[in-house]
Amino acid sequence: MKILAAPDGPAISPVDPSGEWHGVTFWLLVLGAGALALATLAGIACWLAKRRNSLHKLGGKRGPDKALVFQPPRRATAVRSPGSATHYLRKSPSPTAPTAPAATSPPNAPIPPQIPSSGGNSPHTPTAPEPDPLSKELADANATEKPNKPADSDNNEGRLGDLHFKLRYENEKNALVVSVVSCQGLPGREPAGPDPYVKLQLLPDKQHKVKTRVVRKTRCPVYDEDFTFYGLAPHQLPAITLHFVVLSFDRYSRDEIIGEVVAPLSTLHLQSGEAMALCREIQPRSLKMLRVGRGEVLVSLCWQPAAARLTVVLLKARNLPKMDVTGLADPYVKMYLLYNGQRIAKKKTHVKKRTLNPVFNESFVFEVPAAPNAALDHVSLELLVLDWDRVTKNEVIGRLELGAAGAGSARHHWREVQAAPRRQIADWHKLKE
Repeated sequence: MKILAAPDGPAISPVDPSGEWHGVTFWLLVLGAGALALATLAGIACWLAKRRNSLHKLGGKRGPDKALVFQPPRRATAVRSPGSATHYLRKSPSPTAPTAPAATSPPNAPIPPQIPSSGGNSPHTPTAPEPDPLSKELADANATEKPNKPADSDNNEGRLGDLHFKLRYENEKNALVVSVVSCQGLPGREPAGPDPYVKLQLLPDKQHKVKTRVVRKTRCPVYDEDFTFYGLAPHQLPAITLHFVVLSFDRYSRDEIIGEVVAPLSTLHLQSGEAMALCREIQPRSLKMLRVGRGEVLVSLCWQPAAARLTVVLLKARNLPKMDVTGLADPYVKMYLLYNGQRIAKKKTHVKKRTLNPVFNESFVFEVPAAPNAALDHVSLELLVLDWDRVTKNEVIGRLELGAAGAGSARHHWREVQAAPRRQIADWHKLKE
């Protein structure tokens, strides 16, 4: 290999062409990456600057406790009243609300006085008047059946309210449709009102028994429930009586009976397919018991001191009050043994169907707690005569308490049993409330 010498300088070795191109490419890549990084940083800076300007326009500088605002605030608009043409606040009419007047009175016109309602007040509007009937049929029923209804609340003390219902008979199905619509003006002890429901049965068979749902805390419940009774031929309708019982539900004790409505179909002229709206005043259930009493029971007692055992034979009852308009009742007796005022044992008889003079002839044995000297001084016997019901809770017809703390025939009978142990002594006792 020859070496070339420059005239005034040192010797220069030849350069590799491939190495020179590799160096140029490397520096071009470095410069391109740097330019891309600068462009990215510039874009981010521009975006941050625009973001800061938008925050200043929306509410000034954001402090440490202020949240980011991503959207401009919504423009405030006036709220429209329900009477306007808009559909946003339109409500369906309430079935229990009073109807609005057709035309508005002048602003200076005097306000007419409102007539107080005859029934109880609504839980939400204590001084609100009694709502109007729910339909035109019920309005006609009120106008035709109660034309002389007093408007003064002082004359309506003791009223139990009204029951609104509809009747419809379908010949092609031999079906009677009873619609329990509502109750108006029910009494109530609680400030908010009772928890009413309606029980319905067809008399005299008492086979079809239905009931409505419970409406909480109101004196004007609305049910609108239909009950269809099939297998009723047209010639059978005059012998059928509708018996409605209005009750107040009680979660912890026996339901309270408000009153009843009796509607015989013999006085009505039902036409096929046409609904008949009726309104009946609710009558107290205890009136018949006040007139005829609650009946009597024949009880035989035997005290055995050696075994500390009391034998009770419930023989029969008589003159029980009618629990429906046909004179039918389904009585049975439940008895409790009390020791120092506490119930320690209970027994009950069988149910006797459709009778007011049941014959039981059932014997029960109670074990009296053994004391140093076994006696009946701290023992008493409580008897409840009830009317059995398949649908609701059984209704109490009358009560009787036999013991040393009793009165009248009950106390006299108890003393005779104590004075003559091991002997069966029977006596009649009147039932009390």
